[in-house]
Amino acid sequence: MNDLSEREEEPERPVEADGTAYLFKALGKIIKVLRERAGLQQKELAGLVHVGEDLVSSIERGVRTPQPDFLENVDRALGAGGVLIAAIPDVREALKRARTRHPDWFRDYAQAEAGANAIHDYSYQGVMGLLQTEGHARAVFAKRRPLLDEATIEKRLADRLARQQIFERWPSPTFSFVLDESVLMRVVGGAAVHEDQLCRFLEIGRLRTVELQVMPFSRGEHAAMDGSFSLLHPKGRQQIAYTENYGRPNLVTDPEQVRIYAERYGIIRAQALTPDESLTLIEKMLGAP
Repeated sequence: MNDLSEREEEPERPVEADGTAYLFKALGKIIKVLRERAGLQQKELAGLVHVGEDLVSSIERGVRTPQPDFLENVDRALGAGGVLIAAIPDVREALKRARTRHPDWFRDYAQAEAGANAIHDYSYQGVMGLLQTEGHARAVFAKRRPLLDEATIEKRLADRLARQQIFERWPSPTFSFVLDESVLMRVVGGAAVHEDQLCRFLEIGRLRTVELQVMPFSRGEHAAMDGSFSLLHPKGRQQIAYTENYGRPNLVTDPEQVRIYAERYGIIRAQALTPDESLTLIEKMLGAP
């Protein structure tokens, strides 16, 4: 699906050619020093600014982008005296540049996704990038053939995780995800990474802006057995669809073709488990009674 593969023939720019990654890594280090001086654990800071502990950890390590409102809240929570707020103009500019860091073949989709009012996705066999944990994404990139060098892996990992900031946007887009049960069963990156990924599904699925459903094996055949696809409602534009096969993208804008994907998606949502049933299934897979 969009994010499970990358076209190797696409030339890469240096990981930090535009200085964006340097800025985010530096801010992450500053936040970590301020937090430790305040005597707070990552979990405690996360609670003060109403975000997940994973987000604080990822930002401190420079692999996720600190959004302006996050910097404002952390500055106040840590009594930084405006140090982090002073960096916000540079962060805004870096975020604009970051939107063009994706490979050319993927850029149109990434830009449509970033400004979408609604995102719907059916994942078959693999986890879409918006839902991947850092460990899962790293394992996927590490297994790519031909092999990627470490710098390219780090760049693609940072770009992928940066896209997940869309869950923190407000007003929020409408999200819905249908996961084939095979996605839940495939152990990517080892048992610990897989457990974290299942926990991530629960975290995302419990957001009030998200409807997450599982298509169980017991349903047998269904309307989308050809593979994964996404439906987007870009702001001010007609709905579009996106498919990808072995890194070959297909951004679908023809109204009749988009209608067919939308029809398939409506049918599989009706066939899938309800959101509550889906979360219960994932909890059971994690060992909940």
